[in-house]
Amino acid sequence: MVEKVIKLENVSLVDFLGVENTNIKEISNAFPKSKIISRGNEIRIQGSSPEILKINDTFNNLLEHYRKFGKVTTENVVNYIERDSRDIQVQLKEDTLIYGAKGLAIRPKTENQRLLVDSASKDDLTFAVGPAGTGKTYISVALAVKALKNKQVKKIIITRPAVEAGENLGFLPGDLKEKIDPYLRPIYDALYDMIPSEKLKYYLENGIIEIAPLAYMRGRTLNGAFILLDEAQNTTVMQMKMFLTRMGPESKMIVTGDKSQIDLPRNQKSGLLNALTVLQGINGISIVELSNKDVIRHRLVKNIISAYNKFDDAEKVPDKKVSKQERQPVS
Repeated sequence: MVEKVIKLENVSLVDFLGVENTNIKEISNAFPKSKIISRGNEIRIQGSSPEILKINDTFNNLLEHYRKFGKVTTENVVNYIERDSRDIQVQLKEDTLIYGAKGLAIRPKTENQRLLVDSASKDDLTFAVGPAGTGKTYISVALAVKALKNKQVKKIIITRPAVEAGENLGFLPGDLKEKIDPYLRPIYDALYDMIPSEKLKYYLENGIIEIAPLAYMRGRTLNGAFILLDEAQNTTVMQMKMFLTRMGPESKMIVTGDKSQIDLPRNQKSGLLNALTVLQGINGISIVELSNKDVIRHRLVKNIISAYNKFDDAEKVPDKKVSKQERQPVS
């Protein structure tokens, strides 16, 4: 529960709040989840942060109206509330990337996710780096599907390195597709959210959407495609260089990864970390850093990531240096 206090200065309370606070009651009815209390020239608002921001915007609009016309009526209050609601709906519509397989609007939910969308629209190569649950892969897949639906690209190519996350899976039965699919399951999950199953099946069978291990990218030139490299922290430096140089005319690339979850052998440098250093500052390449503030999974995921980051930072602190006096032998 958050509280916001608005002080009304140089305002006729009857003209602004209405007789017997009718204007306040109208606002309270529009925001039933929040509590609005008027005492003297103070208005206290208690509720969730997003709703308090909306209520605060409404009051600011009404104060501006009062200073212009000297009075606020109940009709004015209703008009401003409806106008704000329409503005929010327009903003949500503009933010929507695509409508998913079940009609669900898929849109960025945090500022850094919006930055990712803007960067991918502006630049042909975008790196999206952040911890688990920040939506970097999901938003990237949505951008690819949007580009395909809008005929901005002819196909989608999604790839990731087949690196075991600290486990020895041993021999996997089945053909090549059956061996590789477990590594690519998160990509399929996102696509099934966004494209009806029959249409997705058609896209996959006809190569309009291609999901393949990174090794299959070698030697290819990818023209007119939206290309997504997922789990890029598990590429080697040479694999990353190989992948980035596959980009052909009229193509876009997004590279996603989590610097805290590198599963490569200790003696191998991550291609993602190397690329972020080598390619920084090049025109046409964006680097978007997401953080635990962008986590949109269960609320505990944010706390888990923060706890691990705190623990890792504590372990990186070097041992206290021993002073010259402390090194002297005891006589």
